[in-house]
Amino acid sequence: MPARRHRLAAVVALAALALAGCAAPREQITPVQSAGPSATTSAPSASAPAGGTVESFYGQSVSWSACGDFQCATISAPLNWADPSAGSISLAIERRPADDPAHRIGSLLINPGGPGSSGVDFLSYAVTSVLGADVLADYDVVAFDPRGVGKSSAVECGPDSQVDTYLTQDVTIDSQASLDAARAKATAFGQACQEDTGALLAHVDTASAARDMDLMRALLGDDQLHYLGFSYGTFLGATYAGLFPKNVGRLVLDGALDPSLTSDQLSEQQAQGFENALRSYVQYCQNAPGCPLTGSVSHGMQQIADVVDRAKQRPLSTSDGHAVNGTLAFYGVIVTLYNDDYWPLLTQALSEAINQHTGGQLLEYADVYLDRTADGTYLSNSNLAIQAINCLDYPAASRDYQQMVAFRDQIARTAPTFADWFAMAPGCETWPVQSTRTPAPIHATGAAPILVVGTTGDPATPYRWAQALADQLDSGVLLTWKGQGHTAYGRAGSCISDAVETYLLTGATPPVGTTCS
Repeated sequence: MPARRHRLAAVVALAALALAGCAAPREQITPVQSAGPSATTSAPSASAPAGGTVESFYGQSVSWSACGDFQCATISAPLNWADPSAGSISLAIERRPADDPAHRIGSLLINPGGPGSSGVDFLSYAVTSVLGADVLADYDVVAFDPRGVGKSSAVECGPDSQVDTYLTQDVTIDSQASLDAARAKATAFGQACQEDTGALLAHVDTASAARDMDLMRALLGDDQLHYLGFSYGTFLGATYAGLFPKNVGRLVLDGALDPSLTSDQLSEQQAQGFENALRSYVQYCQNAPGCPLTGSVSHGMQQIADVVDRAKQRPLSTSDGHAVNGTLAFYGVIVTLYNDDYWPLLTQALSEAINQHTGGQLLEYADVYLDRTADGTYLSNSNLAIQAINCLDYPAASRDYQQMVAFRDQIARTAPTFADWFAMAPGCETWPVQSTRTPAPIHATGAAPILVVGTTGDPATPYRWAQALADQLDSGVLLTWKGQGHTAYGRAGSCISDAVETYLLTGATPPVGTTCS
């Protein structure tokens, strides 16, 4: 893997949210009291049955084995938490034991987001590049692949060639007939996922994954859940707090989602977030050497849109014979906005596309976004899991062509550059399992203080979402970073890291209104 791919992969490790069109964003469940065993549940030495009672799953033993620098285990969880007798699924967990067992606080569960990103794959990056030495000394850091993801019981949708066609093809919606045809293809793909995944496809929702986290808490021997969640991981953590407020320990939710928003609201506001981030990039580029963008900032924005539009009409070539269509060019641009450290890479890619009319670098970046190798092999099932989870978390909006155009035009009023990419494609209305959830605020009444971290220039989870979540949570405390890119902890400097780690180590939240820059 080239060094540049390594650097970009670190950005994607913090979980690019699903871009609207292919899948709806996420949902929230109304807070309720803990439905599982109490916080003091122990783990007797008995393996869980294939299907049984909630208590039997909480009573299983965990067998750890060495795997590289860490310890690995697999636990069983109910396929359906509402009917634990209906069968079980497997959940992959991995941990790095605390460096100082004498001062061990407990386990710190981590989730990098997505939905669909692998916590197991994220663990090494988290312990080397995110978590501070004192946190590593006092916590067992525990990563997991949520249900539907990676090494856990996973969503599958056929061979990579079939998945690749679905994920990377350009879709042009310019009539009701073309919309109907696109939905027919999306329906067929969803049916393939249903056939390959089976009953699990109906049970990969966030509320079920949050219940899995309480199972992990108990099996790890912790009275309370300590948790660090990024991006979608904030929705998972907030959902946990709503379901199990009395079991909440120290929760850090960085790059927060607003669980009260509908799918349409999330899509529109995320489009605005990327529009603002791209504008900030253009301003940076035009004041730096070698920028291929000319004229005003608005003109530079249009030049970028033109690169993507031209790729859709006539794909860009690459030196190895691949073609970069509009979808791949779009992903290649978007992924670099997750961290302003990678803006120079976008300048290089745009220079190639504008001056040489080739797309090699855009393709490289798109491959990182898709977690795909140069030969079309997918390294994970994250792109499949993200749709399956989103479509259970959010009710689908089914529009005719004219309504879809109206929604696109609504987005374009504040986010014109890529409005089509956030509106003009089939969504979860074609998915074989429809959501029955209703978006609503999370209050988590009775929970210990919860730290919410927001970045003012976050493209994927706009800052207003962090403000909203902190306001909704009865015990929410907002920590702000004035910066660019997605999430803050681990890349925003000592002001943020000191506040986050003080909270994790002592439970003390920063003063209300704390802002880092």
